[in-house]
Amino acid sequence: VIDTAVQTAQLTRKHYGITSPISLAQPKEADLVLTQKLIETLRPFGVFEEELELQRRILVLGKLNTLVQVWIREISQAKNIPSSVIDNVCGKIFTFGSYRLGVHTKGADIDALCVAPRHLERSDFFSSFYEKLKEQEEVKDLRVGSFVPVIKLSFDGIEIDILFARLALQTIPENLDLRDDGLLKNLDIRCIRSLNGCRVTDEILHLVPNIENFRLTLRAIKLWAKRHNIYSNILGFLGGVSWAMLVARTCQLYPNAVASTLVHKFFLVFSKWEWPNPVLLKQPEDCNLNLPVWDPRVTPSDRYHLMPIITPAYPQQNSTYNVSTSTRAIMVEEFKRGLAITDEILLNKAEWSKLFEAPNFFQKYKHYIVLLASAQTEKQHLEWVGLVESKIRILVGNLEKNEFITLAHVNPQSFPGPKEESENTIWVIGVVFKKMEGPENLNVDLTFDIQSFTDTVYRQAITSKMFEADMKITAMHVKRKQLQQLLPKVAIQRSKRKASVHLLFSKSSGETDGRVAVDPEVMTIFSYFFLQKWQHLYPLNSKRQFVCNLHVVHHSV
Repeated sequence: VIDTAVQTAQLTRKHYGITSPISLAQPKEADLVLTQKLIETLRPFGVFEEELELQRRILVLGKLNTLVQVWIREISQAKNIPSSVIDNVCGKIFTFGSYRLGVHTKGADIDALCVAPRHLERSDFFSSFYEKLKEQEEVKDLRVGSFVPVIKLSFDGIEIDILFARLALQTIPENLDLRDDGLLKNLDIRCIRSLNGCRVTDEILHLVPNIENFRLTLRAIKLWAKRHNIYSNILGFLGGVSWAMLVARTCQLYPNAVASTLVHKFFLVFSKWEWPNPVLLKQPEDCNLNLPVWDPRVTPSDRYHLMPIITPAYPQQNSTYNVSTSTRAIMVEEFKRGLAITDEILLNKAEWSKLFEAPNFFQKYKHYIVLLASAQTEKQHLEWVGLVESKIRILVGNLEKNEFITLAHVNPQSFPGPKEESENTIWVIGVVFKKMEGPENLNVDLTFDIQSFTDTVYRQAITSKMFEADMKITAMHVKRKQLQQLLPKVAIQRSKRKASVHLLFSKSSGETDGRVAVDPEVMTIFSYFFLQKWQHLYPLNSKRQFVCNLHVVHHSV
């Protein structure tokens, strides 16, 4: 009895994270049953990989690792490294991201890091190792990233992204722990950045009390976030590592809970979180390496971060610096909805499937801005789309600053546009306008908001020397019903209710909701617009100035 009491006391004293746990309650039978139901609900969504596929990934990574060893020895010989050193010299492939966390889905790519000893240069990796990969029969679609220093390839059908880092070591030991802060000494900033993914992933796994409970909970939360259109770091929502850190913090606060409880507690904790208070998995440490770390006391720009989630590995960074006022509001609202649904599930009033029901983004808002990026060739289009997508959050920020707009919600999923003379990709942004009082008409001009966004994209393309004359961005404002003419039918469930439209954002005495409608002339303009495949309609502009709702029918640069 005394031993049991001592063990319980030790467990109570030991905790993960920067605070004591909220609850040490052990799971009940009902929690275990609900967890099993959760697993069964997740299976049809492909979040679990088959054992055969997992073994194939391990085999591919083994081949890649062997290739790295051979390459390092060849380069070492070419650099006249003593044979006694070459015999013992080694490098290693490490993984990070969803694969390392153990939550990758079927067909997902692998994030990898090639770690090499000090006598290998970054230029060696992007030249001789690239050439070595090119010689391999299993390697297809080999390319170097446009904006990030990474080698991308398909190895035996598995997509892999490989970063590079060299350490200040003569050889790379097999049991090397990349969490060791001492490894960062005397490294250039590019190698430190490359190491960061592995260091953060490994720290997360060391900071959760039960890895299997963490993994199952994270699988559920990632699926929920993707289904609810709030999974995208580049567009101002949260990316994989940020969701992982939120789940890890939940696990720290409820260390003995199983996945069904943890999913519910996740929504409970973060629907009530007082942002911008940061989420931390451990107390930040200073390694005296003079690297920039997230610290609002020292760095003024850090004070403006709206939803800080701080990486646990030195140098600590905010993984959510892209979050905007709109995206935070959207995510917090989804947390609240998730809490309400999981409350029902725990009371056996709903099934887990309800949590993963995808809301219809294209019925959610009355107004949308549609972006189309086009380029002449597939290769140009791939680069152009990557750049445009990375800048969409600037447009969202511009819209947020508009005094007549309360929210801008970009759908992380893009769609193929009309494909004839050029390659096209479409993004859709839901917009909420402020409700106006009084009977007056209001014209909302978004020309400047859109123009400053397109100017930024073109300027970046020209600066990086990737711009081609046929690369274009088009933006237009549409009503909910008109999306049906733009997007693939599978993306939109037609509304049974007939939408009304007219030219001005108006609120008359007979309207209580400030709805916007379109007259027959504007519908004719839209039909012509789509037939012309998004080409600029200069003759129409001479007749009417298009300002938002529907005065700005489209804006093209």
